[in-house]
Amino acid sequence: MSESASYVISACRENDVKFVRLWFTDIVGTLKSFQITVGELENALEEGMGFDGSSIEGFARIDESDMLARPDPATFQLVPWRPREQGVARMFCDIYRPDGEPFEGDPRGVLRRQLERAKALGYTFYVSPELEYFYFEDQERTVPLDKGGYFDQIADKGSDLRRDTVLTLSAMGIEVESSHHEVAPSQHEIALRYTDALTMADNAMTYRAVVKEIAASNDVYATFMPKPLEDENGSGMHVHQSLFKGERNAFFDEEDVYHLSALAKGYVAGLLAHARAMTLVTNQWVNSYKRLQPGFEAPVYLSWARRNRSDLVRIPEYSPGDEVHTRIEYRSPDPACNPYLAFAVMLAAGLDGIEQERALPPPVEENVFEMTDGERAELGIATLPGNLREAIDAAAESKLLREALGEHVFETLLKNKRIEWERYQRHVSDFELSEYLPLL
Repeated sequence: MSESASYVISACRENDVKFVRLWFTDIVGTLKSFQITVGELENALEEGMGFDGSSIEGFARIDESDMLARPDPATFQLVPWRPREQGVARMFCDIYRPDGEPFEGDPRGVLRRQLERAKALGYTFYVSPELEYFYFEDQERTVPLDKGGYFDQIADKGSDLRRDTVLTLSAMGIEVESSHHEVAPSQHEIALRYTDALTMADNAMTYRAVVKEIAASNDVYATFMPKPLEDENGSGMHVHQSLFKGERNAFFDEEDVYHLSALAKGYVAGLLAHARAMTLVTNQWVNSYKRLQPGFEAPVYLSWARRNRSDLVRIPEYSPGDEVHTRIEYRSPDPACNPYLAFAVMLAAGLDGIEQERALPPPVEENVFEMTDGERAELGIATLPGNLREAIDAAAESKLLREALGEHVFETLLKNKRIEWERYQRHVSDFELSEYLPLL
């Protein structure tokens, strides 16, 4: 038995753990789990635990449904919201086929493959996402808990819930950089501290689970739905990212006016070149495109800048000239994406920009939202897909997306999203009934 596996078993004994939850995600990023007793833990760590994958979205057909979940000992954590006596722990799993081969439909495996590609080039990929979400009184209605705005200091239930969430994340070893009230009523944000992308994807999934658990335990509903309120800003997941070579930030150049290296500029150029195709992954739901509309602080134009928050890519200037903190911020993703796939395709696009030596267009510091269509066309500024159908079409033509996700995930995701779009098209909304039924 490995040293890390032995540590997990010892930690279970020392903390009176009786149950271990094995966590993984389906193709759209829904957290899945099953529970084993601590008596099964040694076998799970050595051999994996079998389960039926045929009912997991995007996994396997019924005739090839047997899967193995192999827990990653490095992800062992106690579950703080369960009682400490006869307690519960969790570990994230990698998914394998019974013959021992990694399952190509495992989102965690998709990200691992891209990280291995970066590692072969000498890079470590670091990310820090800012996940926004809403609290509502229940899951049936969008009744907010407050009427606050950006950075408002409010002594209310939502702020207490956010504080308890930060404390719970800290208890699980997840470092929080900051938290605050967001622009819309009852909207909040917790920013996670920079770490490597695989750890961060696990942390993002844990974050979403903790936010919902803390809310539910206080008879409140938390949602990561991108656009739950029609006339308010939606929820985003701005992703700060950088490549390091050892201890040095490969994105930093002291002599450059933006403090960006040629490598960083190639990375940004890659993101811009593949942004339309990536949007199916970073903004995967019909509702995602209700957020990606001009006028609600969500970037829809393919441009970059330093200070301008209307651009898709921003170069934060919190610590100008500071090598460690030099990074780029990709602003279109929403918090309802699958973080494993989202981080994987962003890295793949960035590496493509570096390897192809793609030229970065000039920055756009003017407010792109306020430009006319003609002015944007003159500057060559394209837009993200306007709805899920456009995103599907852009993704379907992308060789990079197919290679980054792998054939299984790529085709399964397209199939899943085509079904979602067809269902959406058939749906007759309350808006249509109230607008047209009395008149037509």
